[in-house]
Amino acid sequence: MHLSKHDQLSSPGRIMSYAILFFFYIVNYFVIIFFNMALVHCTSLYFKGEEVTVQKGIEFSKSRIGSILGWAVFAGIVGGILKIIQENVGSLGKIITGIIGVVWSIATFFVVPVIAYENLGPIAAFKRSALLMKEKWGQSIGAGFSFGLIQLGAIAVIAVIGFAVAAINIIVGIVLAVLLLLLMAVIMSTVKTIFICAVYHNITGDPVELYNQQFIDNLFETKRK
Repeated sequence: MHLSKHDQLSSPGRIMSYAILFFFYIVNYFVIIFFNMALVHCTSLYFKGEEVTVQKGIEFSKSRIGSILGWAVFAGIVGGILKIIQENVGSLGKIITGIIGVVWSIATFFVVPVIAYENLGPIAAFKRSALLMKEKWGQSIGAGFSFGLIQLGAIAVIAVIGFAVAAINIIVGIVLAVLLLLLMAVIMSTVKTIFICAVYHNITGDPVELYNQQFIDNLFETKRK
């Protein structure tokens, strides 16, 4: 018996898989935001010339545990819905959800420091982050700067190293490439979080002395009145 798409979506098995999907997204966001917030706080302490310890970062995240959980649930629901839509629509729908995903990433650029230092709920934090981007972003982030381009370049280097080693021993080459990719992901995530923290302080009237003020200002074109 052929089931309609509505019946397939509402079948017990599919509902359970979606429940697992949402749970995974929520847990994933919670872990990421928790440790990113700890890093943001440690970065802020460093900018202020104060002592930096892992414990201070973790304790700060614990003090924001409610806000972190609220955001994890909110972001997890959004991420889960986009994933479900992608799995149940055609090519055009996938393109549209992809565009929505990009817009979401831009709008939530400052969410971690906003939650950390303005202690807002998920919807208010989303609006605040989007507002900061709207005020400072202008038409585009500086064309000469992109974490995506840096990451793409790093992947290319890793690929060359992996192929070179694989020519001698394919297993060692694959393992080395995977380890390098994981290391790159950790480094890029850390650098991006530190960068976001510095820009947040800059645009909220608390500029970071260790960062080039003009460089940061040039990354965000102020919208013309």
